[in-house]
Amino acid sequence: MADSNLAQLLSRLSNQISTIIVGKQPQVDDCIACMLAGGHLLIEDVPGVGKTTLAHALSVSLGLKFSRVQFTADLMPSDLTGVSVYERSKEAFAFHPGPVFTQVLLADEINRAGPKTQSALLEAMEEQQVTVDNETRRLPRPFFVIATQNPSDQLGTYPLPESQLDRFLMCITLGYPDRAAERALLAGEDRRHLIDSLGPVMGPAQLLAAQDEVHKVHASDALLDYLQALIAATRSGQWFADGLSPRAGIAILRAARARALLAKRDYVAPDDIQAILPQTAGHRLVPVASAGRGRIEQVRAMVEAVGLP
Repeated sequence: MADSNLAQLLSRLSNQISTIIVGKQPQVDDCIACMLAGGHLLIEDVPGVGKTTLAHALSVSLGLKFSRVQFTADLMPSDLTGVSVYERSKEAFAFHPGPVFTQVLLADEINRAGPKTQSALLEAMEEQQVTVDNETRRLPRPFFVIATQNPSDQLGTYPLPESQLDRFLMCITLGYPDRAAERALLAGEDRRHLIDSLGPVMGPAQLLAAQDEVHKVHASDALLDYLQALIAATRSGQWFADGLSPRAGIAILRAARARALLAKRDYVAPDDIQAILPQTAGHRLVPVASAGRGRIEQVRAMVEAVGLP
């Protein structure tokens, strides 16, 4: 069993966020698992379903410093990373850090910015540092990017390149609320006002400690055999044009460990792999032309076809 105090904290965290994002418990747990695994999160959906509100509720509940950047077509890389400005009083250049120097960066509507600005996030997401004026500066710990994007068929959007998509541990969709959840939203207080009344359930130090616990979750040889069978299936050419990379396989296992910890277990079960695979693999894969399915549907069909070892 996972540490009881940690399990209680994680349960409180999930419950608190679910009071803001009503009727979306699986998606809330996916977001928490993503942060426990130390990964970045991409939320893809139509405007107005709570993407930004979810990111804000996560940062407040974890006691993390939060910055939001609205991505637009004229956003420049320096608008994210910061600039050096000459200060006459000091007769020297002084660096003015950009919004990326935070613990949770909400990149809102990331696919409305041009490719050059999208690429400015790559070093920060992968290395947790930025280089400005040939000087490398470390970002705070923990550091997460929560990006939102609108469907690619909407006007004024630029599809994220594969190299950028691969930097996101998970990609989730919130979708419209069911009737009961929507009634609660209509009858209740404004969600953003409710966020102001929230307090942190965990702090940055506790979150970093929880991330250390994720690494201790056991994955048996049989479980690794199963994960390798799924990865091999993605590379067979039957389901997808190109398969998962070794880095993607490591990311899936890390996310499955985090999900097991949320379930109060100290070992990974096949159910964890199956539950987390669509969110961790779907955005990395392109179905074969003859599939007739979307990415997530194709991943689920493949999981059903690949038996347990």
